[in-house]
Amino acid sequence: MTIHPQLRRSMERAVPLVRLNGDTLPGRRAEFAEQLQTIRREETPSVVTEDLLIEGADAQAMAVRIYRNLEGSSPSHPGVVWFHGGGFVLGNLDSEDETCRLVSERLGAVVVSIDYRLAPEDPFPAGVEDCYRGLCWTVEHADTLGIDADRLAIGGNSAGGGLTAAVALMARDRSGPALAYQFLGIPMLDDRCDTESARRNVDERVWNTDLCRDCWELYLGPDRETPSPYAAPARATDLSRLPAAYVLVNQLDPLADEALDYAKRLAHAGVLTEVHFVPGAWHGFTAYLTRIPLTKRTNERWLEAMAEALAVAR
Repeated sequence: MTIHPQLRRSMERAVPLVRLNGDTLPGRRAEFAEQLQTIRREETPSVVTEDLLIEGADAQAMAVRIYRNLEGSSPSHPGVVWFHGGGFVLGNLDSEDETCRLVSERLGAVVVSIDYRLAPEDPFPAGVEDCYRGLCWTVEHADTLGIDADRLAIGGNSAGGGLTAAVALMARDRSGPALAYQFLGIPMLDDRCDTESARRNVDERVWNTDLCRDCWELYLGPDRETPSPYAAPARATDLSRLPAAYVLVNQLDPLADEALDYAKRLAHAGVLTEVHFVPGAWHGFTAYLTRIPLTKRTNERWLEAMAEALAVAR
């Protein structure tokens, strides 16, 4: 692999990742939670958070975390509903806490992060239905939250990017809520895992194709038939009438080609689409190497694009 110079040292220290299945998943979840505690975070003193329980599926409680920027006096702010990554099987509200703080700080946005159900305990469609339900709740409570419902975006990284694409399709097909923007960060879109980038990027030290296949099997089940586009958005045949999109792609990611293909199809369907291709980068590097220039530049570009889409004065 031709690795970006800023990522070489991290790759040299990396060890093979454990395959994901019913036996290894509990340990991997605990390890993932521990890793989150060791990452050096950017300070965002202007952002405050509030954890709430809202009504989820079958009247069960679902957790959300709300981020507000204390600076500025406007009564109405852009809104961003966020779906964390983790291959549909890992993660929680803490997984992308820094990213949500960054969005709130830089855009003055109210961010609502959704703690959706995880597979295999709750396979598809549980997670994506939770994400859609969280979006609907945000719109229903827009006035209370101080959100301008005409400036509403959804976004996420990895599986969260795939869930973003799926929720955009659901919002279109179910006649709402209306969305102004979708951020598809290194999105997990295609259960087939049969692209050139999937075949090439198999290094066990970073997120690889075997892990992608593990997650899809846990999410969809081993005896699945052709999945719904709400599970694997690459399966969608109609991408028209979707909100403007930003697609973040990392060169050394097994998901790279499916993301590029989805971006091309969005553009051909008449959707305003911007693509940022990060050279020599592996999947999810921004989550762990938060202070290197490449991460800062990558984040600044999509934040700038989202700010423009949501009419945020910079």
